[in-house]
Amino acid sequence: MSLPVMSKKIRSNFCVLVSAVIAFSSAPEVARAFGPSGVPKEFGSDVVRMLEQEGTLAPFASVVFCMKAPEQCRKVGGQSIMDLDAERGAQLSRVNSTVNRSIRPVNDRSGTDDWEVDVKSGDCEDFALTKRKQLIELGWSSSSLRIAVALTSSGEGHAVLIAKTSAGDLVLDNRTSAIMDWRKTDLRFLKVQSRDNPKQWQNVGQKAKLVASAPKKVRTAKATLRRAYPVLRQASDIGNY
Repeated sequence: MSLPVMSKKIRSNFCVLVSAVIAFSSAPEVARAFGPSGVPKEFGSDVVRMLEQEGTLAPFASVVFCMKAPEQCRKVGGQSIMDLDAERGAQLSRVNSTVNRSIRPVNDRSGTDDWEVDVKSGDCEDFALTKRKQLIELGWSSSSLRIAVALTSSGEGHAVLIAKTSAGDLVLDNRTSAIMDWRKTDLRFLKVQSRDNPKQWQNVGQKAKLVASAPKKVRTAKATLRRAYPVLRQASDIGNY
């Protein structure tokens, strides 16, 4: 792959490959990601959030999606940071696991990039959109659920759902049934939906943002991440994710 440009065929093949593996994963793996309180066990006291920066062009396919399904792109009120109690944690686990198993991974047609929701088959952004819809129906706000595009450690384009919670910015990924803090994934995030308007997008900064820490046993959070790849500015950039 020549960074940051990547063909849709490569991206789709990657999404399909990892989704095929997840289709056979078991629910108990999801349950182990959360403690009794619903908060992921490994997160500790510090909350380090993704740094959202200036506005940028929305992926072209997301613009088309919002035109075809405007009800999925409206702002739904509620907390922008959801309290992650046991019930909310169980909802994240259940939705992530169920959607990962229920959608059959399949490539988009060659030369196309279609974003869809509630599908029987699709690629990574279709998984993310379906999870977002189901969680909103369970009472989550749109501002707490954001689609993000990123690159994996191998340079593959990818799309996931970010859940903004009191325990941190959590990633729901079709490649795994485990829900992880965004810093613990192999992803380099490029852009993410805006909190205020699902139709608008923002660049993701190179630094993390420490927003809270417990008074005892405070760990030092790394503020600087590895240099992110530049974000493409063309309206056709969705073909790379």
